[in-house]
Amino acid sequence: MSTVTPVYRGAEHLEALVARLDEVRTTFRESDAPIELIESVFVDDGATDGSGEVLEKLAAAHSWITVVTLSRNFGQHPATVAGILHAGGEWIATIDEDLQHDPVEIEKLLRVAAEGRHDLVYATPSGTNHSRARGWFSNTFKRLLVALSGNESLAQVQSFRLVRGDIARGAAAAVDHETYLDVALSWFTDRVGSVEIEMHDERFQNSGESGYGFRSLLSHARRAIISSQAKMLRLAAFVGLVSVVVAAALAVRAVIGVVTGDVSDVAPGWPSLFMTLLFFGGVLSTLMVVLLEYSVSVALHLKGKPAFFPVDRRRDALLRNYFASS
Repeated sequence: MSTVTPVYRGAEHLEALVARLDEVRTTFRESDAPIELIESVFVDDGATDGSGEVLEKLAAAHSWITVVTLSRNFGQHPATVAGILHAGGEWIATIDEDLQHDPVEIEKLLRVAAEGRHDLVYATPSGTNHSRARGWFSNTFKRLLVALSGNESLAQVQSFRLVRGDIARGAAAAVDHETYLDVALSWFTDRVGSVEIEMHDERFQNSGESGYGFRSLLSHARRAIISSQAKMLRLAAFVGLVSVVVAAALAVRAVIGVVTGDVSDVAPGWPSLFMTLLFFGGVLSTLMVVLLEYSVSVALHLKGKPAFFPVDRRRDALLRNYFASS
């Protein structure tokens, strides 16, 4: 398996993180696990605090560390995607630079993936390790994303995740600069699990600052919504169709009123004008939604959403047997 870590301001944490990753490597080897940590990919995302120099020293000291250097800062998700495309493991774990994601917990994610027959497992925090404002924004954003996309698994999205390697690389290859990685992952699998893990954001606890501010979170939210097939379009189409039906019913009622002489005292012309606007407004809304749905379908195709994707899960039995005996 491989790990991928985007690095922007992690100089003070990187040595400790590598030491923890080395512990995981040793644990897998000594327990004769049917899986090993073959590489850890660190992506220098235009780091501003000397992280690049620290990574060079660590790579020189450890043959299993790979450093990918980006030309400038692109952000957490693009850096993660770049790392995934450079990782060759059967499973890929994505972890943050600041030790709030303990690499030792990767084994727990592997267990959940094997026993639950999942392709993707998110580690969800058992408590709150950020400010209340950020926690509220993050939870609200996830609920909105689920409402727009209809994909319940997106409520579990976290940057600490374990993904089957083939699926991770397939999704990463489909990502462009406006695609949200976790939405792309949902194109490739619906076998998604989660497990609660205790997380501690030392950077936030020590300085009150998070590694990613609200501007970055808003950028993630925008890309996620753009990447999702908006379910709200179908609601708009439904409203349009209801408007057409209501207009037709009112028209029938008006004709019956004229024939029977049961005409209201409303100013002449207003009922017919209202029904006409309601009818053609509904027709136009429905047609517009049809065109937008087609546009979304074309856009998702151009973004790389696959019609199918083969995956080999035969080796998962080895992991299940290993965890069953441990």
